[in-house]
Amino acid sequence: MYNKPSNQEYPTYYSKYISLVSEDSLTTILFKQLEDTTELLMDISDAQANYRYALGKWTLKEVIGHLIDTERIMSYRLLRISRGDKTPLAGYDDEQYVKEASFHSRSLADLLEEYIAVRGSTITLVRGLSEEFWSRRGFANNSELSVRALAYIIAGHELHHVNIIKEKYLV
Repeated sequence: MYNKPSNQEYPTYYSKYISLVSEDSLTTILFKQLEDTTELLMDISDAQANYRYALGKWTLKEVIGHLIDTERIMSYRLLRISRGDKTPLAGYDDEQYVKEASFHSRSLADLLEEYIAVRGSTITLVRGLSEEFWSRRGFANNSELSVRALAYIIAGHELHHVNIIKEKYLV
């Protein structure tokens, strides 16, 4: 659980996320991210949360909504694969999800409440996995990946977007 997945455990596309994550207890990493991300976003006004740094880019609310949706999907994949489900899992279109979600109509406080709930659920799921489950593999979005890789993808995906939030939205 504390070792990063080898590059044989996930598609190359996810390297950009996994490379951002340190080798430590995943529950510790996920919990620390929960604290840090919540602290980073809690004092932002709804007006600031509606900011989009360029035409065609997501607003900050949409980025947060995307983090929530992606974590839910990746956690679902992690759950199914860890339980030995061999059914190939479909991909999803994150742009379409954001477009259909109407994140702009929700308050930032409401989105943060949902983020906290989703991350709490992910932490509980990861914490409950026995060592034997981490190397299990399954198929999602036409690619094979391990339970360990999915957990690191969740953590790395958030780090990726938090870096963008700091660089592009909170300047």
